[in-house]
Amino acid sequence: MPFQQKLRLHKSHNLATSLADHILLDPPIFEAFATTERELFVPQGMRHNAYTLDALPLAGNQWISSPLTVAKMTQALEPLGVDAVLEIGCGSGYQAAILSKIVRRVFTIERIEKLLREAKLRFDTLGIRNIHARFDDGQRGWRDYAPYERILFSASTPKVPALLFDQLKEGGVLIAPIEQGEKQIITRFMKCKGTIREEKVGECWFVPVQDGVIR
Repeated sequence: MPFQQKLRLHKSHNLATSLADHILLDPPIFEAFATTERELFVPQGMRHNAYTLDALPLAGNQWISSPLTVAKMTQALEPLGVDAVLEIGCGSGYQAAILSKIVRRVFTIERIEKLLREAKLRFDTLGIRNIHARFDDGQRGWRDYAPYERILFSASTPKVPALLFDQLKEGGVLIAPIEQGEKQIITRFMKCKGTIREEKVGECWFVPVQDGVIR
């Protein structure tokens, strides 16, 4: 293994350890963070901050979320043993890469074409083969492969579109940052016998969801 990769993995393991100091992580989730090199998902000029707990800017006025937020969202998703996850908002691809090490298939949607191209290149470079990426408005979901056991909404929204609950499997879990006044609350929605139950997980910060696509 090249020295630079060993160094990135060492830093990734230290990041996972820092996350575990803040939140209880299931061992496979800890391992996913410890073996995913966040440095490869941030802009070149920001790589010196890649292993901090900070959110970092991307192209298109988007951000790569704080690793702590990604960890909270991932843990709340309860992804262990899951076959298929749908992610709304691929961004840099870091969240999808984390999930790809835990679940069998990840379906991710991005509305900004440049971000999606860059994310797909990262997946190819890293040899990740179980992520399926689509250019679209994620609020429409991805009906072709529904229903999904888990859905992760990676943008803040006042309300989750009803059609995403339609694409959620019975017994499934959807995680979304819900806007409540000036706050955003990570909220877990559970589909049970056709009804949706919800519970609050904690505060977060995401860019707000936008309609349409940007080429």
